[in-house]
Amino acid sequence: MVALAIVTVSACSSSSTPSPIASAPVASAPVAGTPAPAATPTPATTPKPVTITVCSLLPGSTQSAFDAFNLRVDEFEAQYPWITVQGQEYQWLATTFTAQLAAGTLPDVFTIPFTDGKGLIAQQQIVNIDSRVRALPDADQLNPNLLVNGQDSSGKIFAVPTAAYGMSLTYNRTLFTQAGLDPDKPPTTWDDVRADAQAIAQKDKVAGFAQMATQNTGGWQLSTLTYALGGRMESVGSDGKVTATVNNQYTIAALQWLQQLRWTDASMGSTFDYNWSSINQAFAAGQIGMFLGGSDLYTTLIQNDNLNPADYGITTVPLASVSTAALMGGGTLAAVNVNTTEAQRDAAVDWINYYYLGDMTNQNDAVANAKALQANKQPIGVPALPIFTKAIYDQDQTWIASYINVPTAQMAPFMNSIFTQPLDSEPVASTQTLYSLLDPVVQAVLTNKNANITSLLNAANTQVQAAIDKGE
Repeated sequence: MVALAIVTVSACSSSSTPSPIASAPVASAPVAGTPAPAATPTPATTPKPVTITVCSLLPGSTQSAFDAFNLRVDEFEAQYPWITVQGQEYQWLATTFTAQLAAGTLPDVFTIPFTDGKGLIAQQQIVNIDSRVRALPDADQLNPNLLVNGQDSSGKIFAVPTAAYGMSLTYNRTLFTQAGLDPDKPPTTWDDVRADAQAIAQKDKVAGFAQMATQNTGGWQLSTLTYALGGRMESVGSDGKVTATVNNQYTIAALQWLQQLRWTDASMGSTFDYNWSSINQAFAAGQIGMFLGGSDLYTTLIQNDNLNPADYGITTVPLASVSTAALMGGGTLAAVNVNTTEAQRDAAVDWINYYYLGDMTNQNDAVANAKALQANKQPIGVPALPIFTKAIYDQDQTWIASYINVPTAQMAPFMNSIFTQPLDSEPVASTQTLYSLLDPVVQAVLTNKNANITSLLNAANTQVQAAIDKGE
């Protein structure tokens, strides 16, 4: 079952935000719950100065968000005076990441989606940081179900989970009210979603429900809907062989549902090439009633898209009444660039611990982070899946309770139901390729009234299987 944490850090992310410990030679990380002393090594042990580049925030983030990030950098450099941190704007995109990796333009510390971890490890394109991470005081408290995404087949750690999410249904409370719907009672079935989308489209004259369809997002959202109806995009045999199953009955039903909203109900508006950035912008601008997204999306909408907080509503993804229906989840890993020195790798793990993990395991860091975000009017308390154990999560909540500033009442439909929803991970093999090959299928259904769903999926399934067999 899903267990939710409240995250207070926002940084460059591979997911919607998004949203999610000293290195071995620097024994300055505090035990969870104790104050973090300034790092003051003796002259004989003071490390040599080192500079690292780290991903800061998404391009286009507000100045106040960068101010909060820069404050964290100042605090880190005060604790580790031999380390200089240089921030670099960064956003993981399927269309640009491979080129950035090949060109060597990624920062020393960068983030990737869970789905990229295994492939980058297999190709030796990220650093083995196993000994550095395992030397950390809270390493054994990391959620093993999330950590596995950054481990190789022998269990060596190459990347650390920093944020995780379960999919959610994001909705505009203002548009719900204007359409005569109760924003405190969002839809709980897919029939409800369809009916509410019709009401919003007819009364508010905007898209009642929107679907992404480009830059791998169409396949990602289609997979979310498939899982919710009871299907899966791949099956894994007892021998480990992965078989593509994108042409299953549940994906057919999902596309038929979209087809009905688009062509029968006319409730999807007139834009059918949304990606992450454009759908967020349209939602924040009041042009979309509902869409599927990560549970940690609120931060990005505030920092990048000037969302009016009063508009924001979030609820759980409706699950069909079949035993296989599940919530699809994912998350973000922090990795270290192979083009780094050993000293930079030490510093990189220090940064990962401090920036991504410290506020979850150390009271001083948790409060400092919350204060920095509060001072710059940034969101504190956005729902996400826990990186550490439930006990650490509960402790963290007591530390930051007085700083939480997000509209928790508007998130109640999500928080009140998420703990009962079963969670299943994204497709395990050739994930991004699978998503990209399904984008044209979604586009065809939304732009061609006579699109043959079965034929489209059969063709896509053949392509996905070929990609799996080639390890693409």
